[in-house]
Amino acid sequence: MTEPQPHAQTTDTQWPRWEVFKQDAPNRPHQAVGSVHAGDPQHALLTARNVFVRRPAAVSLWCVREDDLLTATPEELTTTPTLLDTPGGPGVYYVGVKRTNKRSMTFVDLSGTVTADGPGDALRQARTLHPDVLAWMVFPETAVVRTDEDPGTVDSWFAPAKEKTYKQQQYYGVIGRHVGELKRAGLMPGRAASEDHA
Repeated sequence: MTEPQPHAQTTDTQWPRWEVFKQDAPNRPHQAVGSVHAGDPQHALLTARNVFVRRPAAVSLWCVREDDLLTATPEELTTTPTLLDTPGGPGVYYVGVKRTNKRSMTFVDLSGTVTADGPGDALRQARTLHPDVLAWMVFPETAVVRTDEDPGTVDSWFAPAKEKTYKQQQYYGVIGRHVGELKRAGLMPGRAASEDHA
Protein backbone atom coordinates (compact mmCIF):
# COMPACT_ATOMS: atom_id res chain seq x y z
CA MET A 1 0.00 0.00 0.00
CA THR A 2 1.35 3.39 -0.93
CA GLU A 3 1.33 6.30 1.41
CA PRO A 4 -0.95 9.20 0.44
CA GLN A 5 1.02 12.02 -1.09
CA PRO A 6 0.47 15.55 0.19
CA HIS A 7 -1.11 17.94 -2.27
CA ALA A 8 1.35 20.00 -4.18
CA GLN A 9 1.31 23.56 -2.93
CA THR A 10 2.05 26.50 -5.13
CA THR A 11 4.77 28.83 -3.94
CA ASP A 12 3.52 31.83 -5.91
CA THR A 13 1.13 33.67 -3.62
CA GLN A 14 1.26 37.06 -5.35
CA TRP A 15 -1.59 38.57 -7.29
CA PRO A 16 -1.07 38.74 -11.06
CA ARG A 17 1.16 41.51 -12.40
CA TRP A 18 -0.38 44.26 -14.54
CA GLU A 19 1.56 46.69 -16.72
CA VAL A 20 0.37 50.29 -16.23
CA PHE A 21 0.06 52.80 -19.09
CA LYS A 22 -0.51 56.46 -18.22
CA GLN A 23 -1.58 59.32 -20.49
CA ASP A 24 -0.47 62.70 -19.17
CA ALA A 25 -2.52 64.90 -21.53
CA PRO A 26 -5.24 64.29 -24.16
CA ASN A 27 -2.87 64.65 -27.14
CA ARG A 28 0.01 62.64 -25.73
CA PRO A 29 0.56 58.87 -26.11
CA HIS A 30 0.02 56.40 -23.33
CA GLN A 31 3.32 55.40 -21.73
CA ALA A 32 4.20 52.27 -19.81
CA VAL A 33 5.26 53.61 -16.44
CA GLY A 34 5.59 50.46 -14.32
CA SER A 35 3.57 47.61 -12.95
CA VAL A 36 1.33 46.67 -10.05
CA HIS A 37 0.08 43.44 -8.56
CA ALA A 38 -3.71 43.19 -8.31
CA GLY A 39 -6.46 40.64 -7.93
CA ASP A 40 -8.82 41.99 -10.59
CA PRO A 41 -9.02 44.78 -13.22
CA GLN A 42 -10.61 47.42 -10.97
CA HIS A 43 -8.10 46.69 -8.24
CA ALA A 44 -5.32 47.13 -10.81
CA LEU A 45 -6.64 50.53 -11.92
CA LEU A 46 -7.08 51.81 -8.37
CA THR A 47 -3.62 50.63 -7.35
CA ALA A 48 -2.12 52.14 -10.50
CA ARG A 49 -3.74 55.51 -9.74
CA ASN A 50 -2.45 55.46 -6.17
CA VAL A 51 1.08 54.51 -7.21
CA PHE A 52 1.70 56.35 -10.48
CA VAL A 53 -0.59 59.41 -10.66
CA ARG A 54 0.40 62.74 -9.17
CA ARG A 55 -2.77 64.75 -9.63
CA PRO A 56 -3.54 66.37 -12.02
CA ALA A 57 -0.76 64.86 -14.15
CA ALA A 58 -2.93 62.22 -15.86
CA VAL A 59 -6.10 61.96 -17.92
CA SER A 60 -6.23 58.21 -18.56
CA LEU A 61 -4.91 54.95 -17.16
CA TRP A 62 -4.74 51.54 -18.81
CA CYS A 63 -3.74 48.24 -17.26
CA VAL A 64 -2.82 45.05 -19.13
CA ARG A 65 -2.12 41.69 -17.51
CA GLU A 66 1.43 40.48 -17.88
CA ASP A 67 0.19 37.28 -19.57
CA ASP A 68 -1.28 39.31 -22.45
CA LEU A 69 1.96 41.17 -23.24
CA LEU A 70 4.57 40.06 -25.75
CA THR A 71 7.86 41.93 -25.63
CA ALA A 72 11.14 41.46 -27.41
CA THR A 73 14.43 43.19 -28.05
CA PRO A 74 16.33 42.91 -31.35
CA GLU A 75 18.84 40.64 -29.59
CA GLU A 76 16.07 38.35 -28.33
CA LEU A 77 14.62 38.06 -31.84
CA THR A 78 18.07 37.07 -33.11
CA THR A 79 18.49 34.33 -30.52
CA THR A 80 14.80 33.30 -30.35
CA PRO A 81 13.15 33.93 -33.74
CA THR A 82 10.25 31.67 -32.74
CA LEU A 83 8.85 34.66 -30.84
CA LEU A 84 7.55 35.82 -34.21
CA ASP A 85 5.42 32.66 -34.34
CA THR A 86 3.78 33.17 -30.94
CA PRO A 87 0.21 31.93 -31.37
CA GLY A 88 -2.91 33.82 -30.39
CA GLY A 89 -6.17 35.18 -31.64
CA PRO A 90 -6.52 37.59 -34.54
CA GLY A 91 -7.55 41.18 -33.93
CA VAL A 92 -6.29 44.66 -33.25
CA TYR A 93 -3.01 44.86 -31.32
CA TYR A 94 -1.41 47.87 -29.68
CA VAL A 95 2.24 48.44 -30.48
CA GLY A 96 4.63 49.96 -27.96
CA VAL A 97 8.24 50.91 -28.58
CA LYS A 98 11.14 51.72 -26.29
CA ARG A 99 13.46 54.22 -27.93
CA THR A 100 15.88 55.27 -25.21
CA ASN A 101 17.50 54.18 -21.98
CA LYS A 102 17.81 57.74 -20.66
CA ARG A 103 14.92 57.44 -18.25
CA SER A 104 15.36 55.48 -15.09
CA MET A 105 11.94 53.88 -15.49
CA THR A 106 11.02 51.55 -18.32
CA PHE A 107 9.11 53.99 -20.50
CA VAL A 108 7.47 52.46 -23.55
CA ASP A 109 5.41 54.75 -25.80
CA LEU A 110 2.34 53.31 -27.50
CA SER A 111 2.76 54.19 -31.17
CA GLY A 112 -0.52 52.90 -32.60
CA THR A 113 -2.31 49.72 -33.56
CA VAL A 114 -1.96 46.98 -36.16
CA THR A 115 -4.37 44.32 -37.34
CA ALA A 116 -2.66 40.98 -36.88
CA ASP A 117 -3.28 37.22 -36.90
CA GLY A 118 -1.79 36.92 -33.42
CA PRO A 119 0.83 38.37 -31.09
CA GLY A 120 3.69 36.96 -33.15
CA ASP A 121 2.37 38.58 -36.32
CA ALA A 122 1.83 41.86 -34.42
CA LEU A 123 5.44 41.70 -33.22
CA ARG A 124 6.63 41.13 -36.79
CA GLN A 125 4.67 44.18 -37.97
CA ALA A 126 6.00 46.25 -35.07
CA ARG A 127 9.56 45.36 -36.06
CA THR A 128 8.85 46.41 -39.67
CA LEU A 129 7.22 49.71 -38.63
CA HIS A 130 9.89 50.60 -36.06
CA PRO A 131 13.17 48.89 -37.00
CA ASP A 132 15.51 51.08 -34.93
CA VAL A 133 14.27 50.79 -31.36
CA LEU A 134 15.50 49.11 -28.19
CA ALA A 135 12.42 46.94 -27.65
CA TRP A 136 8.92 46.24 -28.91
CA MET A 137 5.77 45.45 -26.94
CA VAL A 138 2.44 44.23 -28.34
CA PHE A 139 -0.85 43.30 -26.70
CA PRO A 140 -4.42 42.79 -27.93
CA GLU A 141 -6.90 45.64 -27.69
CA THR A 142 -9.31 43.32 -25.87
CA ALA A 143 -6.81 42.89 -23.01
CA VAL A 144 -6.87 46.58 -22.04
CA VAL A 145 -8.68 47.65 -18.88
CA ARG A 146 -9.05 51.42 -18.92
CA THR A 147 -10.51 54.28 -16.95
CA ASP A 148 -13.74 55.78 -18.25
CA GLU A 149 -13.31 58.74 -20.64
CA ASP A 150 -16.37 60.53 -19.28
CA PRO A 151 -15.29 64.06 -18.12
CA GLY A 152 -16.89 63.55 -14.73
CA THR A 153 -15.04 60.30 -14.19
CA VAL A 154 -11.75 61.81 -15.37
CA ASP A 155 -12.25 64.68 -12.93
CA SER A 156 -13.04 62.44 -9.99
CA TRP A 157 -10.09 60.15 -10.72
CA PHE A 158 -7.39 62.68 -11.55
CA ALA A 159 -8.32 66.22 -10.46
CA PRO A 160 -6.89 67.56 -7.22
CA ALA A 161 -9.25 67.62 -4.26
CA LYS A 162 -9.53 71.42 -3.94
CA GLU A 163 -12.60 71.37 -1.71
CA LYS A 164 -11.00 69.13 0.86
CA THR A 165 -9.25 71.30 3.44
CA TYR A 166 -6.49 70.08 5.65
CA LYS A 167 -7.45 69.97 9.32
CA GLN A 168 -4.85 70.65 11.96
CA GLN A 169 -4.47 67.99 14.59
CA GLN A 170 -5.42 70.44 17.37
CA TYR A 171 -8.94 70.75 15.91
CA TYR A 172 -9.69 67.07 16.25
CA GLY A 173 -11.77 66.13 19.24
CA VAL A 174 -10.37 64.25 22.21
CA ILE A 175 -11.92 61.43 24.13
CA GLY A 176 -12.87 62.60 27.61
CA ARG A 177 -11.29 65.81 28.88
CA HIS A 178 -8.18 67.46 27.48
CA VAL A 179 -5.05 67.02 29.61
CA GLY A 180 -4.55 70.81 29.85
CA GLU A 181 -7.99 71.20 31.33
CA LEU A 182 -7.25 68.50 33.90
CA LYS A 183 -3.95 70.18 34.87
CA ARG A 184 -5.58 73.58 35.36
CA ALA A 185 -8.24 72.00 37.54
CA GLY A 186 -5.58 70.20 39.62
CA LEU A 187 -7.02 66.85 38.71
CA MET A 188 -3.86 65.32 37.26
CA PRO A 189 -2.64 62.45 39.42
CA GLY A 190 0.78 62.94 41.01
CA ARG A 191 3.73 60.68 40.46
CA ALA A 192 4.22 57.74 42.73
CA ALA A 193 6.93 58.13 45.39
CA SER A 194 9.09 55.45 43.81
CA GLU A 195 9.07 57.32 40.48
CA ASP A 196 10.19 60.62 42.12
CA HIS A 197 13.35 58.98 43.51
CA ALA A 198 14.13 56.83 40.56
